[in-house]
Amino acid sequence: MVSAAAAVFWPGARCWRAALGHGAAALLAGALLAGPERAVAADTAPITIGMVTPLTGSAAESGRYAEWGAEMAVSEVNAAGGVMGRMLKLVIEDDQTTNPGVVSAFNRLANDPAIVAFLGSIRSTQVHAMDPDVRRVGKPVFFGGTDPNLTHAGDPWLFRCRPNDTYSAKVIAAFGVETLGLKKWALVTSTDAFGSSGARLLSAELQGLGASVVTAQGYANQTPDFTPVVLAVKGSGADVIGSYFTFEQDLAIFARQLRQLGVRSAWVGSPSITDTAALHLAGPALYGTYGVADFNADSSPEARHFADAYQKLHKIPVDQFAAWTYDAINLAALAIGNAKSTDPQGLRAAILAIRGYKGTEGVYDFDANGDGLHGYNVVQNKKGKIEFVKRVDFPAP
Repeated sequence: MVSAAAAVFWPGARCWRAALGHGAAALLAGALLAGPERAVAADTAPITIGMVTPLTGSAAESGRYAEWGAEMAVSEVNAAGGVMGRMLKLVIEDDQTTNPGVVSAFNRLANDPAIVAFLGSIRSTQVHAMDPDVRRVGKPVFFGGTDPNLTHAGDPWLFRCRPNDTYSAKVIAAFGVETLGLKKWALVTSTDAFGSSGARLLSAELQGLGASVVTAQGYANQTPDFTPVVLAVKGSGADVIGSYFTFEQDLAIFARQLRQLGVRSAWVGSPSITDTAALHLAGPALYGTYGVADFNADSSPEARHFADAYQKLHKIPVDQFAAWTYDAINLAALAIGNAKSTDPQGLRAAILAIRGYKGTEGVYDFDANGDGLHGYNVVQNKKGKIEFVKRVDFPAP
């Protein structure tokens, strides 16, 4: 059910917010609930989780996958009896694939006092934009952006459900230098917070391994033509490319132009190089490339179970867009159950106490900063199919 305000996913129940809008829903709820009935309803009312994701804009395809992952988790939790005897309800707002859009979407959700926790963005630049309001609202926000700074800037309400780029840089560098034996690197990275952080971290890791960065090319998101970047890579003499692309459309344009201009260097990229949307857009231009992926179906029994269920339901392979939101809903349900409460401080403590939870993305051991995962999978694109190479995990700090 969809309204101008939000999409609401609540299996087997009517959602006033979708059908009537915010104001009418509040009036109807107040009219129906009075005296002892109000307390009874509070004990049985659904537990509401808010989610921002791109339903429109350039990332709408990946936003749909994120929505599907969260909805699968809600359905499974509710089929198992819910949490504390209450069903979960998911309310989704469109972030329009922009920073202003994600701020507006989050604030629309935050205005609903029934929402006890949120799923934020997978894009670091959007999480940075949300951060002041996340601090103000004071409720847990699970997110997927991988800029390490996001959990090291003093916001106690951010909880990451993907490994941060401290780990991706280590794995990209080690695999390229030690496994592939390549030491002349061209870096191609977005100039946003995610790409800038990735470039800095990867450069440091390469230096520590005795490799050299022969060219470092930054680009602005939504760049329509990567010819100057490709020519710089081609003229650098690099034997391997390391990349941090924020949007799949940019990655696909770069990949196609790279091959059109005859560059055949090896390529080891951040997780975007493995995304379903990137594979659709770039096609054969990505054949043979390597990537680090927080999710891979062959990395664990939990990942395989989820991948098979997702494939059966949606008829396409799963990637990290659905995996992290699936895990986030399950982590929220686990924390609420352990806390036996939806009180924000109690939930925060319960999330930070999670150890050894086997999710689809890996084993969650939350550290004091709010990072739950500490490793990556290395994968390769073999004629359009992402194949597992190995898993690399690091001790939680």
